[in-house]
This record gives sequence, structure tokens and C-alpha cells, in this order.
Amino acid sequence: MPRIALVTDSTACLSAEVAADLGVIAVPLEVIVRGTPYREDAPETGKVLVEALRAHVAATTSRPSPQDFAAAYRAAADAGADGVVSLHISAELSATLESAELAAKDAPLPVRVLDSRTVGMALGFAVLAAAEAGRDGAHDLDAVAEIAAKRSATGSAFFYVDTLEYLRRGGRIGSARALLGSALAMKPLLHVADGRVEPLEKVRTSTRAIARLEEIAVERAGGDGSSVQIAVQHLDAAERADALAARLRERLPGLAEITVCEVGAVIGAHVGPGVLGVIVSPR
Repeated sequence: MPRIALVTDSTACLSAEVAADLGVIAVPLEVIVRGTPYREDAPETGKVLVEALRAHVAATTSRPSPQDFAAAYRAAADAGADGVVSLHISAELSATLESAELAAKDAPLPVRVLDSRTVGMALGFAVLAAAEAGRDGAHDLDAVAEIAAKRSATGSAFFYVDTLEYLRRGGRIGSARALLGSALAMKPLLHVADGRVEPLEKVRTSTRAIARLEEIAVERAGGDGSSVQIAVQHLDAAERADALAARLRERLPGLAEITVCEVGAVIGAHVGPGVLGVIVSPR
């Protein structure tokens, strides 16, 4: 366990292997399908969710309890950490942060709880940057928290959805609600702005929308991509995501790597199958 430990939640979309390597503790949210709760980090959850959404069965999500976070903070203390930076999904999108804050009050070590104001790998990249800083012991709690906050603030999340219906149902649509009336005649590009899902552009076809998503990612990366980390995320659209990632690799030869992964069931429940997103996070 690093000197300053990182606690996050499952919406950061970090693989178990990556989290374990850096000593990151990811507290899972839940997805509820047909009254049954499924932990987001369980292998079967994504498949259960997609099958339900394709069958027009509603899915809801549930935050972790304060007790879940209390257990995570105790685990960090027991492993020898001197402090914890607890970085989480935007409070505009989930009440997860509230649970973390309640647990931090009685934690056995100092805990700095931060609202990332974002989600997905935009959160994940910030967690990884802070975890790497906390691992070697060269940074104290304040310094690691500052790194986490800076990476969260500078990352960008852009995404295309096949329909706004799932966002409407979940109440996470922000001012993108204004797009609902014309949703049948266009394909919306959205982004996370100040913690909320907001409209970015209106595009007439899915092909044009994905091409525009590519252009936005290249513009935001700047140069050859050597100064950023990029992730392409999707739900039940692996071929589409792989194709976009391949084009980005070709156009940004300086990228050390590009992460391709699913968004996770909690995000997926609110955006629906077919979503395609690009995260650009300056190093």
C-alpha cells in the first residue's frame, strides 16, 4: 500500500489489475435490474444490463453506503497508509461523494474527499496520476490531493449517444433536456461540463457524429498526442470503439497508448447501449 492511498469508486472504470498494481481501492456502485442489485465490479453485470436495456427493461443505480467507504478507509490504514485521497464521480451525477464524506469523518487516518466533477476514465486517469504520486512517498497528502484535483479539472469527456432517452429517464441530462424535442432528427454529441452532462453539438447522422467525435479528440489532444492520455469508451459497441481508437492512433502517433474499455454498468444505465465516448486527459 502506498504512503498516500487512493480510494475511488467503480465509475472510474479501472481494471482490477491496474487498481491492484497501484494499491487503489475502488468502492463499487450497484445497478438494479428487475429488483436485483448487481455490483458494478462483478463480471456478469455489464451483460445483464445490456440484455435488460435491449429488452426495454428499466435499470436504476445505487451509490455505495458510508459503511462501504468506512471499510475502504480502514483497509488503507491497516495496510500502512498515512493518509487517503478519496476521488469520486461528480456529485451532480451521483450521491456517492456524500457517502464518502460521511465515512471520512470517523476514519482512522486523514482522508481528503474530492469531487472530480467528471466520470469514467476522465476520473480514472486522475486517480492513476494521483496514485502514482502517492506510491513513492515523495508527496504528502496535500500534494497528492492537488494532483488529483488538477488532473480531474483538465480532463475532457465527450460522447455520442444513440438516444437521449436513458439520460432523460435517469434525470442526468442537465441542459441537454432542450435537445429532446429534436432528438429523432439528429444525433447528439454531449460532454461533461462542470460536473453535468451538457449538449455540445447537433449532428444529423451517427456516421457524422462519430467523425466529429474523432475531430474533437484530435483537436483537444494537440500536436501528436504525446502530452495526453486518451481512452475510448463504449457500451456494447466494441467494433465501433476499436475502429475509432485505430484512427486516433494513426492521427496521434505520439500517444504512448490508448485505452479502449466499456464505460461500466452504472454509466451505461444512464446512456444506453451504443454509446461511444472519448476521454482526453493532459499529463
